[in-house]
Amino acid sequence: MDIDPNELYHPPVKRSITIAGHQTSISLEPLFWDLLKSVSESHGLPLNAMVARIDMERISSDDPPGLGTAIRLWLTNDLLGKNAQDD
Repeated sequence: MDIDPNELYHPPVKRSITIAGHQTSISLEPLFWDLLKSVSESHGLPLNAMVARIDMERISSDDPPGLGTAIRLWLTNDLLGKNAQDD
């Protein structure tokens, strides 16, 4: 994935998404939105299903962070090859 230098330090962008049957908004930097889309495609899941999966893991943790933070952490962990491969 090519990263546009102008996008690398772009501030977060708020987007609406439906997970678990309800609308929520998530603020992520464009780099993380692009990574999330890429991971969703590689898992063969719609974006909202990927976010729902991350959200389920997040809320089951002892001290759950906000959803945006959880997505960033999950993506970083995935890039490091630490997330379970269940496909």
